[in-house]
Amino acid sequence: MQKGNIGVTTENIFPVIKKFLYSDHEIFLREMVSNAVDATQKLKTLAQKGDFKGETGDLTVHVTIDEKAGTLTISDRGIGMTEEEIDKYINQIAFSGVNDFLDKYKENANAIIGHFGLGFYSAFMVSKKVEIVTRSYQEEAKAVKWSCDGSPSFTIEDVEKDDRGSDIILYIDDDCKEFLEKQKIQSLLDKYCKFMSVPVAFGKKEEWKDGKMQPTDEDNIINNVEPLWAKAPSTIKEEDYKSFYRTLYPMQDEPLFWIHLNVDYPFNLTGILYFPRIKSNIDLQRNKIQLYCNQVFVTDQVEGIVPEFLTLLHGIIDSPDIPLNVSRSYLQSDANVKKISTYITKKVADRLASIFKENRKDYEEKWDDLKIFINYGMLSEDSFYDRAKEFALMKDVEGKYFTLEEYKTLIKDNQTDKDGNLIYLYANNKEEQYTYIEAAKNKGYSILLLDGQLDTPVVSMLEQKLEKSRFTRVDSDIIDRIIVKEDAKESDLNEEERDNLSQTFKTQIPSIEKTDFTVEVQALGESSQPVLITQSEYMRRMKDISRYQAGMSFYAQMPDSYSLVLNSDHPLIKKVLNDAKSKTEDAIKPVSAEIKGLNARLQVINQEQSKKKYDELTQEEKDDKANTQKAIDEQKAKKNQIIADYAKGNNIVHQLIDLALLQNGMLKGEALDKFLKRSVDLIQ
Repeated sequence: MQKGNIGVTTENIFPVIKKFLYSDHEIFLREMVSNAVDATQKLKTLAQKGDFKGETGDLTVHVTIDEKAGTLTISDRGIGMTEEEIDKYINQIAFSGVNDFLDKYKENANAIIGHFGLGFYSAFMVSKKVEIVTRSYQEEAKAVKWSCDGSPSFTIEDVEKDDRGSDIILYIDDDCKEFLEKQKIQSLLDKYCKFMSVPVAFGKKEEWKDGKMQPTDEDNIINNVEPLWAKAPSTIKEEDYKSFYRTLYPMQDEPLFWIHLNVDYPFNLTGILYFPRIKSNIDLQRNKIQLYCNQVFVTDQVEGIVPEFLTLLHGIIDSPDIPLNVSRSYLQSDANVKKISTYITKKVADRLASIFKENRKDYEEKWDDLKIFINYGMLSEDSFYDRAKEFALMKDVEGKYFTLEEYKTLIKDNQTDKDGNLIYLYANNKEEQYTYIEAAKNKGYSILLLDGQLDTPVVSMLEQKLEKSRFTRVDSDIIDRIIVKEDAKESDLNEEERDNLSQTFKTQIPSIEKTDFTVEVQALGESSQPVLITQSEYMRRMKDISRYQAGMSFYAQMPDSYSLVLNSDHPLIKKVLNDAKSKTEDAIKPVSAEIKGLNARLQVINQEQSKKKYDELTQEEKDDKANTQKAIDEQKAKKNQIIADYAKGNNIVHQLIDLALLQNGMLKGEALDKFLKRSVDLIQ
């Protein structure tokens, strides 16, 4: 028996391995099975080269649990190791048998899982003792057993073993007993080893017999050694792709379509990426792309490999050229990764472009599912926008689809304002904004339907990309003021009439939390609505964007600002104005006269005081101005109270306000109840 110390530079190597070397303890099983697959692939390569003359036979890797002994064993019939090789590759951590093998067989070793360094030592993350019972494929080789209890000391002794290959026996630590549970090991093998290139068996297949599930004599092979992405695309049928998707994501809807990646220069990359149906909930769809290295699962955290927007895709990417750290859990940025990322982006864009050109009708039918994905791509990657602008679609409220260029051509003659700006009108809720949509249609305008999760930031992006173009929601203003073709018509009312009319309505608008209203009077024609509510496009958009963009949260805290627009041409508004005038004129007349006199006095004061600097004014002069302004404010408040007292009893004012609020989904609670009762009274 040989005893010795493992060639490490510190006594503390095993605590380091256990705590820090691997980010996730469960991947020890991947490392163990990967090593067994490596050894098997090496034997197959030797046989192909003629360096191994014997029969390869059954090369299945076996994973077995012995609960009584507290062991988990991984067995292979690969090349095995001699005592010298154990000393070199196991005891001297700095050397790698894989590297030596690749140097000798580099032309035939593409299928070998290599360059992972310390993989074997991950066994000590879960084991209090590890044994290797191995026999080399070489003729006359002796079987040996290596044993280590987690300290740097080890033993090697001769043992009996009839067959070539290695058994790695892990004596599972007391705090890791879950790795002796069949269900746990089954789930880990399914996660990490499902597509390894050599058959991996775990237990026996079961069948229903005598009223219960019983094991058969047939090995339970847990993996598919020839996954779909490793096959030539020309040999694969559409149903094969769909079936493979169901294997990967059993609970998902059928994918829209897919891309088969297959490139060997300037890097090696294979895989299949599926376009899922993703209408919303972006974050819930992430981590659906699985990264493999030579059919070994590495991670589903692929943000370093593909651009962020492509993390919405599902599927598998397999590349031996992606650099991995010792745990394979985190990707490192380097030139290869950037090339792969650029390549995948191009392939995705090319695939979408070809589908659009080949079958536009089918593409349009899938647009609502594709939209969030393409929008996300255009927002996050300029290079993707440059490609996607050819196949990104706009949908109008009629359900018709247009490319960006097609829609520009459609609206440029009728929706260009007097300053040469192209105005894109849009709605985000056809039902709630019906009246505004109809008003725009009556002008012959086209209205887009932008009801998607990312439409607000997309609109802002397009305004930057498209020359002299502005997007405006159809309810953001009176339609004639959204697309201004000529100077607005002036109202026939004088300033005092407009002010009194505004106050009549403003004093009766119900209080709504975090909502501010201004009232304005506009001549809109007799056929237009008597009262409309509009909301500033800028402020609403800023509040929407604040939900996505850090540093803009102050917009979200601001109240919603609306304008109540009174149509002075409408008969009902004229009726209110005339009625208010007749019923308040006597009370308002002396107040208005007082205000007029005070304003004249204030004007004189301002003229006199403008000749002096503020610090040259006497206290008496300052008080005179302040008192005059205070008197004006008091008289205005008195006037407004007269108007409010009148308006309080005018059912037409209340009904018009409530109708406008109702149209915008803003009439609720007590105000809605009053409106309903008033409506009944007005009908009777």
